[in-house]
Amino acid sequence: MTTYSSEIERILNQATSLIQNLDGQVLDVLAVSKPPDLEYARHLAQVISKLSPLIGNMLEYAIVSELNKQDWSAYRGTWARRDPGFPDTVFNWNQPIKPGVEVKTWFPLATEMTARFRDSQIHFVEEQTRVAIVAWLPEYLLYGKPKLVGVFTCTASSLAKARDAHYHNPPDYIILEPEDTRNRTANLQQTNVIGYKFQGTPKQLRQAQRQVARWGGRGTEYSYSPDYQKQLKQLLSQYPYRIDTNFSKIDRIRHSELETFKAKTLRMEFFGFTIEAWAKQRLRTNEGLNQLLQIKRRLR
Repeated sequence: MTTYSSEIERILNQATSLIQNLDGQVLDVLAVSKPPDLEYARHLAQVISKLSPLIGNMLEYAIVSELNKQDWSAYRGTWARRDPGFPDTVFNWNQPIKPGVEVKTWFPLATEMTARFRDSQIHFVEEQTRVAIVAWLPEYLLYGKPKLVGVFTCTASSLAKARDAHYHNPPDYIILEPEDTRNRTANLQQTNVIGYKFQGTPKQLRQAQRQVARWGGRGTEYSYSPDYQKQLKQLLSQYPYRIDTNFSKIDRIRHSELETFKAKTLRMEFFGFTIEAWAKQRLRTNEGLNQLLQIKRRLR
């Protein structure tokens, strides 16, 4: 750890606290008009989630603006958005290691968190990065301005470790670190791990299992050490594997605190029903859609 690790921790603690305080706010960045009829409401229920990337982009700017309203003069720095790059929100100061927050959005009516988290554990040894997952919905579920209905924050290292512990199961499933690209220009540097699924025959699988057994009692535990990665690459070169295109979806990582946040959010009530009930059934019924179409009229 660096000599200024405690400063990094204080900066990130303050930043994540400010981000969590955004919970419940309505963002005045755009508004979806109320559907004029039931048919259009059905269509909107199917496509409204596609706004999430746009909302995420706007949310990143809003978070930077909110953070910079605070006084950071004690650390001689300010927050800035970085696009492209990871994390997307960084604290620029006079130290080489910059604290940062990666912001992910979740549209809970889609139930599954579609965002991915691929970055390697090795990039978080200084605990300089946090992850913020922000759940949002339109004020009236189908229309209105974006409303933040839940904010979850954790260390990036805990998310990466949970991901690797969940997926890595050699020889059936292996995770490989990126090549060392630190000497390349920023746009050519690689930071993402890759998941590979075994595709060999049952006989080949038994052979690979015997090979892994020779690694010792902790041979199946994930490590980014060069020696362990060399062993994994030997498996990859000797047996057929395929890249797993579903690897690293946040929804499947099984981070215990994140799972608690997800369950709590889905249990939240909107207009008499939980978000989960709206997502799984009520938004698909005429009764549910008509209820939403009438809400704003009653509020006027």
